[in-house]
Amino acid sequence: MAFLADALSRIKPSATITLTQKARDLKAQGRDVISLSVGEPDFDTPDNVKNAAIEAIRRGETKYTPVAGIPQLREAISRKFKRENELDYKPSQIIVGTGGKHVIFNAFLATINPGDEVVIPAPYWVSYPEIVALTGGTPVIVPTHIEKGFKLQPEDLERAITPRTKWVLLNSPSNPSGAAYTREELKAVTDVLVRHPHVWVLTDDIYEHLVYGDFEFVTPAQVEPNLYERTLTINGVSKAYAMTGWRIGYAAGAESLIKAMDMVQGQQTSGTSSISQWAAVEALDGPQDHLAVFKRAFETRRDLIVSALNQTPGITCPTPEGAFYVYPSIAPLIGKTAPSGKVIATDEDFVLELLATEGVATVHGSSFGSGPNFRVSYATSNDKLEEAGRRIRRFVNELK
Repeated sequence: MAFLADALSRIKPSATITLTQKARDLKAQGRDVISLSVGEPDFDTPDNVKNAAIEAIRRGETKYTPVAGIPQLREAISRKFKRENELDYKPSQIIVGTGGKHVIFNAFLATINPGDEVVIPAPYWVSYPEIVALTGGTPVIVPTHIEKGFKLQPEDLERAITPRTKWVLLNSPSNPSGAAYTREELKAVTDVLVRHPHVWVLTDDIYEHLVYGDFEFVTPAQVEPNLYERTLTINGVSKAYAMTGWRIGYAAGAESLIKAMDMVQGQQTSGTSSISQWAAVEALDGPQDHLAVFKRAFETRRDLIVSALNQTPGITCPTPEGAFYVYPSIAPLIGKTAPSGKVIATDEDFVLELLATEGVATVHGSSFGSGPNFRVSYATSNDKLEEAGRRIRRFVNELK
């Protein structure tokens, strides 16, 4: 339509939202659908957090808040960074937004000029390049490889950086691959960034608490203090506290950058929900017992789905370090024909046929910038994962 902005031509709809909606539509038609497409814990928000929100309502905490967040939440975030990440941030270096996506958007809106480049390792969360494009920047996609655990290699990062590079965007543990960087792996990446003082680092740590076994989570400014002033560390309560619908993300960084983001947000959404902010104070300062429960459940589910997929001919599924996704390769299945007669020419064909034939909703890897793969979210019950594994195996075995 002629009156729509040119910027819309630079972006695509979110594939994760599109596939999740297709699954909902099929369910509404009476189909038996197992949805493994949505990035959302199936656990409920802890009771102490819900009670804190109810108490905030009763106290009348229902007015506008400061744009950057209520002081109590910014102070709680400051304590979180010190306690869990060995990072010192004053409340004036912290901003609260309506989810992590909002915070990323405001960071890029406040800093990117036309032609500025943002280096993004692939596979990436579907929104990263779209946010860069919408804010006038140029996404520079750097492929990673299954043989290297889908992790950005220092030499590939070095080649991608140019005089126009404004940001490097890191996400560990990763959506969609679940890959997480060890201290040594992250140090090798930050060593490259230290040599390029014009490049800033945006690190999305939203899956920080969802790492398995004896894996130790670390974040760039913690591993390399020389990057502290040019790192924006983003996190939130959505995944670790099962608070996706509360819409609270936050970031810490240089005070000048936070002030710029505050100015953008002040003309955009202003402060986020007062009730959600008080709930987030309790989430960060209150008991953390549920984290171990979540981790045990997700680790069991990870192992279950990895085993099921690796027993399926034509599928190779690495075991990721964190998050609640696996990102298997289906390269040997490309070119085969589904029972419907449809040729599986792409990973998108694979996930659409899988949904139509077996009622299992996943997301195609090409939407994350790396294929032929597909993303499976294992944020659902063991029973559903076992049944999904059976259906996927049946579907693959019927390909000709």
